[in-house]
Amino acid sequence: MKIATFNINGIKARGQALLDWLDEAQPDVALLQEIKTVDEGFPAEPFEDRGYNIVTHGQKSFNGVAILSKLPLEDVSRGLPGDDGDGQARWIEATVVGRRALRICGLYLPNGNPVEFDADGAPLAGGKFAYKLGWMERMRARAAALMAAEEPALMAGDYNIIPQAEDAARPEAWRDDALFRPESRDAYRRILNLGFTEAIRARDPAPGLYSFWDYQAGAWAKNNGIRIDHLLLTPQAADLLTGAGIDKQIRGRDKPSDHVPVWVELDL
Repeated sequence: MKIATFNINGIKARGQALLDWLDEAQPDVALLQEIKTVDEGFPAEPFEDRGYNIVTHGQKSFNGVAILSKLPLEDVSRGLPGDDGDGQARWIEATVVGRRALRICGLYLPNGNPVEFDADGAPLAGGKFAYKLGWMERMRARAAALMAAEEPALMAGDYNIIPQAEDAARPEAWRDDALFRPESRDAYRRILNLGFTEAIRARDPAPGLYSFWDYQAGAWAKNNGIRIDHLLLTPQAADLLTGAGIDKQIRGRDKPSDHVPVWVELDL
């Protein structure tokens, strides 16, 4: 089973680019971020024509996540548990049923900028950085529950986290950014250290692997990228890992997203 994550930066703006990639890569499951549309606005027909079942958790103009699957989807859940007042569409779950069941969580983790602190040096209450860290603590609780289930599961999406210096072409440029702040990376490690395997690094520990290039300042031409799109596997899923990769070439096409697809193959 091939499972990919792709922040498409607008389903209506990048719909054809997404379809072209789906036709080439043929993922069994694709987790999408930043669809930027309400559920009823998602252009389902061309994806259904390709055999995909679709579930969405949309939001007007911002955020929004979706799952496309050629296999049946069961037990769909929308929204990250832990805060009933959070109206941002950033989390969706479903069970994919192949030869074995796999719980899939698609996520669009908050960016967190601007980074603001109060007079005591704590993240400013109500600020975007505090929201990011709070969201990650809720995610850690959900991740712990997935681990406790002792079943194949993965959490994949745009994490808006640069885990280590080798995950950025110019790490010094990100030193004070919410994506690379020590508080953000510590929160990511607390999730990872529950026992998850980070698929790309499990297959290739080399530097220079990126999944995002900004539209500004010629970042793509200069290969000034960062790696912020990740797939985390429970031990039961990691035991099934047969391949992983980044479809970097997609970034060089017409009207691309600033992200590219990242994928795993599991023996399911």
